[in-house]
Amino acid sequence: MNHGHDLLNQPIPGLIRKIALPTSVGYFFNTMFNVVDTFYGGRISTDALAALSLSFPVFFLIIAIGAGISTGATALIGHALGAGDRDGARHLAGQTLSFGLVHGLLVTLLGLTGAPLLFGLLGAKGAVLDLALQYMGCIFTGSVFFLVNYVLNAILNSTGDSRSFRNYLVLGFFLNLAFDPWFMYGGMGLPAFGLPGIAWATVLVQALGNCYMLMRVRQSGMLRHFRLRELVPDRHAYFQLARQGFPSSLNMMTVAIGIFVITRFVARFGSDAVAAYGIGTRIEQIALLPVMGMNVATLALVAQNSGARQLERVVQTIRTSLRAGMVLMSFGTAAVFFAARPLMSFFSKDPVVIDIGVHYLHIEAFVFTAYVILYTSVAVLQGLKRPAIPLVIGLARQVVIPIPVFYLLADVLGWGLTGIWCGILLVTWSAACIILLYVLRLAATMDGPGVAVPEAEQEGP
Repeated sequence: MNHGHDLLNQPIPGLIRKIALPTSVGYFFNTMFNVVDTFYGGRISTDALAALSLSFPVFFLIIAIGAGISTGATALIGHALGAGDRDGARHLAGQTLSFGLVHGLLVTLLGLTGAPLLFGLLGAKGAVLDLALQYMGCIFTGSVFFLVNYVLNAILNSTGDSRSFRNYLVLGFFLNLAFDPWFMYGGMGLPAFGLPGIAWATVLVQALGNCYMLMRVRQSGMLRHFRLRELVPDRHAYFQLARQGFPSSLNMMTVAIGIFVITRFVARFGSDAVAAYGIGTRIEQIALLPVMGMNVATLALVAQNSGARQLERVVQTIRTSLRAGMVLMSFGTAAVFFAARPLMSFFSKDPVVIDIGVHYLHIEAFVFTAYVILYTSVAVLQGLKRPAIPLVIGLARQVVIPIPVFYLLADVLGWGLTGIWCGILLVTWSAACIILLYVLRLAATMDGPGVAVPEAEQEGP
C-alpha cells in the first residue's frame, strides 16, 4: 500500500499525528470551501444567505449517507487488512464503490422529489423557498459524485492514507474560489446562474475529485486488476456494508434531523435568526477542525488493531485521542468566545444577524469539548464494529430529548433563542458524558494482555 502507514506496529501517538494532520488540513479547506459559498451567498442577498442556511440540513442528508457508508467501509476493510486478508479487502473495496454508485443514484431520485416537502417542514416560504429549491436541485442532481468521493476516501483511510483526500480538498477549495464567482455572475461563455451557480460549482469540483481519488485508489493497490464486472452487487458484501454502514448513516442522519429540529425552532424568530445560526455553525466547523482529523485516525487505528486482536493498542488509541482532543478544544473554546463578533462580522454586515450570532457563539463555545468526546467515542465504537450504540445516543441527543427541552426553555420559560442555545449545551453535554462512560467501561474490559476479544469483534470483516 504505497500511501498508507503501518497501523499495527508504529507508535500510536505518532500514527495519530501522521493521519490526523493531513485530514485536519483537508477538513480546513473543505470548511473554507463552505465558507466561500456562504460569503458569496451573502453578496447576493439576505434571502440567499437564509436559503443557504436552510439548505444545510437538507444537504446534510447527502453527507450523512456518504459518511455512514464511508465509516462502515473503513471499519470493514480495515478489519480485513488487520487480519491479513488482502484479497477480501480488495473485494470489499470494489463492492464499496458499487455500493456508493447505487446509493448516489437513489439519493438523486429521492432528493429531487422530496426537497419541497423537506423545505416545507423547515418553514421555508416565498423567495427563500424558491432559492433553496433551486440550490438543492443542483446539489441533488450531482449526488452520485459526492458519494463516490466518500467511498473512495474510505478505501484509502482503511490503509492509513489520509493525504490523498487532503490534496483533493485543498485543490477543490481553490477551484471553488474561482468557480463560485464565475458561475454566479457569468462570463467566458457562461450565463449568470446566481445562487444555483454556487451549487453547480460544487458539483463540478466533486466530479473532478472522483477522477483524482480513483487514480489514487488504483495506485494504492486496493483496486488492483479491477474489472467492471466487480461492480456487480455481491449479496454478502452488500449485506456487510449495509449492516455496518446503515447504522452509521442513520447516526449521521440524526445529526441532519437535529439540525432540522434546531432550524425549525430558530425559524420562528425570523430569517435574521436563521442566517445567524447558519453562520455560527460554519464558525463551529472551523473551530472543531483540529480534532476532526483525529476521528479518522481513531477509526482507522481501532479498526485495524482490533482486527489484528491487538487490543492494548486499541485502548492506547482511545486514551490518546480523548486526551489530545480535549486539550486542543480548550484553545478552540477560548478563541471563539473572545473573537465571536469579528468572526460574525466577516460574513454579515447586518447588525441584528451579528448580535444574534455572537450570543449563540458565546454559549456554543462551551459545547466544543463535548463534541470532541462524542465524535471520538463514536469513531471508537464504529472501529470496533459497534455502530448501534452511537445510533441510540444520536437519536436521543438529536431528536427525542431536544424537542421537549427546546420547548420548555424557549416557550414555557420564555427564554426565546437563549433557551435554544442553552438547550443545545445541556443535551450535548449529557450525551457526551453517557457515551464516554460506556467507552471507558469497554476499554477497561480490553485493557491488559491476554484479554478476551469482545463478542462484537469476533465477527469476520
